[in-house]
Amino acid sequence: MKLVTRAVGALAAFAFAGIALAAYPERPVTLIVPWAAGGGTDATARIIGSLLEKELGQPVNVVNRTGGSGVVGHAAIAGAPPDGYTIGLITVEIGMMHWQGLTDLTGASYTPLGLVNADPSGVQVAADSPYKTINDLLAAIKANPGKLKASGTGQGGIWHLAIAGMLQSLKIDPASVPWVPSNGAAPGLQDLVAGGVQIAPVSLPEARSLIDAGKVKSLALMSDKASTLYPNIPLLKAATGSSWTMAAWRGMAAPKGLPADARDKLVAAIKKIAAGKEYNDFMSQRGFGVIYLPPEEFAAYMKKSDADLGATMKAVGIVK
Repeated sequence: MKLVTRAVGALAAFAFAGIALAAYPERPVTLIVPWAAGGGTDATARIIGSLLEKELGQPVNVVNRTGGSGVVGHAAIAGAPPDGYTIGLITVEIGMMHWQGLTDLTGASYTPLGLVNADPSGVQVAADSPYKTINDLLAAIKANPGKLKASGTGQGGIWHLAIAGMLQSLKIDPASVPWVPSNGAAPGLQDLVAGGVQIAPVSLPEARSLIDAGKVKSLALMSDKASTLYPNIPLLKAATGSSWTMAAWRGMAAPKGLPADARDKLVAAIKKIAAGKEYNDFMSQRGFGVIYLPPEEFAAYMKKSDADLGATMKAVGIVK
């Protein structure tokens, strides 16, 4: 009986030791994407997911949770159990949706794991446009308020706010450039080429094919760093004195309350991925900007983005 008891005790001790030694992750991880398959966010999530598999030693399943202008997917990430087995790629819209009354979620609703991408807004005009510089364009806007139109996203979308904020920063009424809603950058750029609008304040990766084809030119970049795609495009601040910046960004995040071991492992893996050749080559081939910020700096970045977006949305009258 004593031998049996000792054997049972030894087995129990071994089992508990195994539990204690078990390291995250022990099973597959789900990576939620708040936007549809085939888009830039989806592509970014899938390359990160494939590289995370190598770092974590477990399958990473990318799941698209769309709907509600991004609310459904962002809510699914924030509302998941905080155990490290559900993470997500959150986007700039997290600093916009609550201002529109769509959700209570903000960047502070998550455990930030790292910023992995940002694509600043450019100021694009048609190649045959009479405006050679951003200051030529601004002079025309001031001289003819309401005449020049812009497009590239829906009403109140990221690129609408980009140009509205730029104009506001230069003491120009945002209403001076009427916004023509579109279902994204591609139709907005086509409208630009066709002459339906005169400005498309979208990202350079989105405008890349038309810039390279000689149909569109970019007059300025709303960023504090030059473009790796087109380093000769002037920065807005250098050209006009305005410090306004705006970018569509993507970052990895998890629900609040993530255990330290899971957080530390995910943060280290994402940092390694963002610095790695495979990720950088993938993003570069698509023209996506690679920028990495660790969790604390990412949290501060989201807070500033939220404040800038809110102020601009109030200026254009779309805060609810």
